[in-house]
Amino acid sequence: MTGLSVEMLAADTVDPITSAGHAQLGIAVLAGIAVIVLLITRFKVHAFLALTIGSLALGAFAGAPLDKVIVSFTTGLGTTVAGVGVLIALGAILGRLLADSGGADQIVDTILAKAGGRSMPWAMVLIASVIGLPLFFEVGIVLLIPVVLMVAKRGNYSLMRIGIPALAGLSVMHGLIPPHPGPLVAIDTVKANLGVTLALGILVAIPTVIIAGPVFSKFAARWVDVPVPDRMVPQRPSEELENRPGFAATIATVLLPVVLMLSKALVDIVVDDPTHSVQRVFDVIGSPLIALLAAVIVGMFTLGRPAGFSRERLSRTVESGLAPIASILLIVGAGGGFKQTLIDSGVGQMILEISKDWSIPALLLAWLIAVAIRLATGSATVATISAAGLVAPLAADMSTAHTALLVLAIGSGSLFFSHVNDAGFWLVKEYFGLSVGQTLKTWSVMETIISVVAGGLVMLLSLVV
Repeated sequence: MTGLSVEMLAADTVDPITSAGHAQLGIAVLAGIAVIVLLITRFKVHAFLALTIGSLALGAFAGAPLDKVIVSFTTGLGTTVAGVGVLIALGAILGRLLADSGGADQIVDTILAKAGGRSMPWAMVLIASVIGLPLFFEVGIVLLIPVVLMVAKRGNYSLMRIGIPALAGLSVMHGLIPPHPGPLVAIDTVKANLGVTLALGILVAIPTVIIAGPVFSKFAARWVDVPVPDRMVPQRPSEELENRPGFAATIATVLLPVVLMLSKALVDIVVDDPTHSVQRVFDVIGSPLIALLAAVIVGMFTLGRPAGFSRERLSRTVESGLAPIASILLIVGAGGGFKQTLIDSGVGQMILEISKDWSIPALLLAWLIAVAIRLATGSATVATISAAGLVAPLAADMSTAHTALLVLAIGSGSLFFSHVNDAGFWLVKEYFGLSVGQTLKTWSVMETIISVVAGGLVMLLSLVV
């Protein structure tokens, strides 16, 4: 299905919880989003509480019965957590195993030992992209910052020349590639095929990360020339270990879930028979749950055992991996509740109806909505979840490939211009010892390049798939 635009889509069959007209509903949506933005940015309220209160405000402004709004919110929260909660947990465990066992450090050290000179920025973007597959963005930053700082200092490289490629690799993985929370929720919301989304996501991610990483870092290094902040070099996890897992075993463990999910997508295309025994087998082993669970179990042997972890140490590692994601799960769940409130209020239907006469493509509309929410809230995850809820009806008549591209359009839009309302902005600023202006000229511009390039590639792919 090519050249799909909004006016080609059929009406959805959502039974709204309110009979509000388009004007009142539009005002209610803006008011609900405004409440969330004000609570997060002005009053520094946690995103979970802000999304919960914003959902109730949306329903109230739309004139919906409060009891129905509560049911919509809790239903959306439960469905979202049920759909992606276990996957986020398994991804967190795998990431913690990778970090604590020294596997991540082994990848870093092996690649850096073979790189040098002009190839160093490319080595950094490769490291960040591989490590960024199973790790949340914040964890990836904490893990890679010591490496970035040490490489820049020992090799006398510009901090931006080394740091920007690493940040680009992490950010692209975070916004476009499952099993990160945002893409997973968007896939679940618009009913996209995970394997196809993963394959197309990788296709979009490669040129995007090259342009926003090694290429842009040349300009960033000219604009901002700062010394390496020695005070920000923390101890690397593997420094306390006598042994580390091997490079090949670590890479194989990290890529195992990706290979399994992509294999499922390939078999689905080649066999295309749900009753065929081969396809049924790959439908199981290539499902996100089994793929990530397999990687975690394999990782206990390929990562934990070489590092000398006892059963008790492995148990502590799993526990420590789960603890930090409580906040993420609550935010993702509340985002799902807000999404369901939007849908049940009839917002999706409203967008379809008022946009029938627009000539704007559905993918561009999704990107623009995600950009607006990202700029307002500062959270890529909140932007992804909210935008997915708003544009979910647009996917009703889309092909499998275009539904996957819809997810990628939302994900790329959610990365647009990180600024002072984004926690990642301050994380980068402090770790790299930058001023606000310097962070805007480097990190914020890099995020915008990622968003625009990825969004443009998604639009181009929509013309050929």
